[in-house]
Amino acid sequence: MLASRDRDSIARAYPEPRLLIGGRWLDGAGRRTGPVLDPATEAVLAELPHATTADLDAALEAAAAAFETWKALAPDRRGRILRDAATLLRERKDAIARIATIESGKPLAQTRIEVAMSADIFDWYAEEGRRAYGRVLPRRASGTRMTVVKEPVGPVAAFAPWNFPLGNPARKLGAALAAGCSCILKPAEETPASAMNIATALMDAGIPDGVVALVFGVPDAISTRLLGSPVIRKISFTGSIPVGKHLMRLAADGMKRTTMELGGHAPVIVGEDVDIDKVLDLSVAAKFRGAGQVCVSPTRFLVQESRYREFVDGFADRAARLKVGDGLDESTQMGPLIHARRLAAITELVDEAKAAGATIVAGGRRLGRPGYFFAPTVLADVPPAARIMNEEPFGPVALINPYATLEAAIAEANRLPYGLAAFAFADSSRTIRRMGESLEAGMVGINTYAISVPESPFGGIKESGHGSEEGIEGLEACLLTRFISEADL
Repeated sequence: MLASRDRDSIARAYPEPRLLIGGRWLDGAGRRTGPVLDPATEAVLAELPHATTADLDAALEAAAAAFETWKALAPDRRGRILRDAATLLRERKDAIARIATIESGKPLAQTRIEVAMSADIFDWYAEEGRRAYGRVLPRRASGTRMTVVKEPVGPVAAFAPWNFPLGNPARKLGAALAAGCSCILKPAEETPASAMNIATALMDAGIPDGVVALVFGVPDAISTRLLGSPVIRKISFTGSIPVGKHLMRLAADGMKRTTMELGGHAPVIVGEDVDIDKVLDLSVAAKFRGAGQVCVSPTRFLVQESRYREFVDGFADRAARLKVGDGLDESTQMGPLIHARRLAAITELVDEAKAAGATIVAGGRRLGRPGYFFAPTVLADVPPAARIMNEEPFGPVALINPYATLEAAIAEANRLPYGLAAFAFADSSRTIRRMGESLEAGMVGINTYAISVPESPFGGIKESGHGSEEGIEGLEACLLTRFISEADL
């Protein structure tokens, strides 16, 4: 157990949040501010400065100027800066992880992995940026030449949520910078210092002033100002479906390119021929990672009826034994929710599900302590009409129902308009192939929850968005394709 005096000492080391514009860090002087809260204690960590209209205009001006410099730099030199930033992140891993844990509540083990993931993203894009290949087409006549070229799309406006306070900024920045684009990043106001650490690594690695900006404030005011500017040519957003649709409407007026990684409600089909204990161990760890505040978190478990009761009992037992607490305590397995609003939302969804006929077999309540802690929760026999079965809970809640036939399970998995991630566990090769072909999701995990590495595309289909981050697809999203046809006079 972490002693309170040690916790207080660590929290006092939390850095002063600042804006980054034109290579300069700007504090709250003359600006509105908002509190940054520690979700494990509800204490105020710091005051976050909100960007003014003048700040946003300055960031746009700097991004436009820096874009000309950055795109002209050879890809291998851009890559060297990304690689050096990755090295710095690894060297600073423990300090950065502690800051991310303080402001997000995630256990240290998870934020350390996130630092490593961010460094890996920078490393991968450092190399992939050198492979933005065009091509020369076969000539149709003597004295002609036809080429296809790839060029950076222009300054990017990126919007990152709080649930991966390090990984999300790294994803947004890695692709844009490798392609030769400057980037104005609006990280989440809940987790500003994590994004500052990512930006600091890039600055210390030698990125030119203005290539990266960090701005904070009222999200709608920032997005309206940035997307209304002709400077911005590409938008990358991770967040809710309603906000994503709103940003797409704003982007439409300027015909700006969009990448939208929106919400999901991931199904998990569990076949009768699996090793239930192995599937349970994997499932409980994946479900309660980040307190369930993960866009690809497995949530709707569909279990073959012959194994259903065994699965429910095993899930509930494992969930009840999870160590919930302060993420700075090395023994903690699940931390708090990010803020009071999530706590209220989860409580309401669980209460409604119970009233609709679901059985609470584990958790189902807020924990009686300071901080936004909710017990790891397992609901069984959840009616399909319950709101929690149709709206992404984004919290530490597993929903488990039986199925009789594989056709029925697939139909239920695909019933919702979301299509970000889906999972399935089976031993039969025929069943595995059927799952891969039938599940409607941008990312499908078969006998695994590992569906994200830097070289793989990360994105959804249906109302879960379009486009991908990471992989060659993430780089391609930041590149223009131009065709040049030449002929001798």
